Amino acid sequence: MRISVFGMGYVGSVSAACFAREGHQVTGVDISQSKVDAINSGHSSVVEPGLAELISHVVAKGNLRASRDARQAVSDSELSLICVGTPSRPDGLVDLAQVERVCEEIGEAIGAKTGRHTVVVRSTALPGTIEQIVGPRLEQVSGKSAGRDFVVCNNPEFLREGTSIEDFYAPPFTLIGAQNPDHAAAVSELYRMIDASVLVVDIRTSEMIKYACNAFHALKVAFANEIGSLCAAMNIDGRGIMETLCFDTKLNVSAAYLKPGFAFGGSCLPKDLRALVGRARELGVGMPLMSAIDPSNQVQIRRAVDLVVASGRKHVGILGLSFKPGTDDLRESSLVSLVAQLNARSIAVKVFDPDVSLPRLVGANRKYIEDNLPNIESLICESLREVVQLSEVIVIGKECDAFRSIAAELREDQEVIDLTGCFNRNRAQARG
Repeated sequence: MRISVFGMGYVGSVSAACFAREGHQVTGVDISQSKVDAINSGHSSVVEPGLAELISHVVAKGNLRASRDARQAVSDSELSLICVGTPSRPDGLVDLAQVERVCEEIGEAIGAKTGRHTVVVRSTALPGTIEQIVGPRLEQVSGKSAGRDFVVCNNPEFLREGTSIEDFYAPPFTLIGAQNPDHAAAVSELYRMIDASVLVVDIRTSEMIKYACNAFHALKVAFANEIGSLCAAMNIDGRGIMETLCFDTKLNVSAAYLKPGFAFGGSCLPKDLRALVGRARELGVGMPLMSAIDPSNQVQIRRAVDLVVASGRKHVGILGLSFKPGTDDLRESSLVSLVAQLNARSIAVKVFDPDVSLPRLVGANRKYIEDNLPNIESLICESLREVVQLSEVIVIGKECDAFRSIAAELREDQEVIDLTGCFNRNRAQARG
């Protein structure tokens, strides 16, 4: 394939060199004459293990060259990769000046072409950037229509500086954001030599996945450092703690808990988190990440309350009361908190949970519900159907196969607020 790569920084240089190594004819485009000269003389303009040797090889072979002539580069290629920088603005958002400049250059060239061109954004930009900025700017400058005369896709990179060539050939997956599979075909073809799954998703999802991954990486670093700091204050080997933590691939290093839903609760997580933060405070160890977890959890409960209040309805059914499926443990259940806050707003609440039977509650479990919902007996319904019949708004608070059956029972005037993502959204107006 004939490829033009815009931006000869880390991502652009590595992408250009690796694609050239696979036999593609690649033109690197950059506004910097020094970068262009470096590439054309077989040298890398950035320091990256193995990159200088690779560039020297592919330039000598005739598969890679560099130019400042954007129009000619697009004219000579079928596909353009946008790899320019997207630095932070003072407000923390992304500076898209370089992306917009490159879009204007590519758009002008597309306007003069007869064949359909594929534009692939590899630069990291927030969801909506391609739909709201890249596509419209290309259309405006070229005078042509996206999807018909040219195609715009997203192809986020997952290259780490220091191991980028290795990462290029051994990625966790190849991610392509496109309006449809046909648009993604040319991009998929670029990676046919890579032994990794190719995931084709919509463009906004693709843009967001990149941010979710990087945020998670940052979260893990901060988590390990806070645990390490607390361990050091208690004369415990923090690295040993984290090494042992990683042995658990069922819960710790896995997909467990990484599913958007409702707030956490129960007799362990809230209590143990408070204890850890409390000990850190006692020892004078700052743990801002850990300290922010409970407030973040409370935000999820307030969000659910706000959704109910915003509906304007006064009769609400809550499906679920215990802190998770398969147990009747109500201690620090976020659903108990949700019911209590709705009660405080004079909203009539009815609750059904197949796991919870008031006569069977004993000990600390019974005491907790009596202390936090003293009117619990008047709220509990004996059947799912009863809750559905009595409610204007139905809140699904925990996953339960039985709750999906309410689709057949719903009236047209009823609204479903699904906090779990388990409900069939085709039947009702689902939010949450």
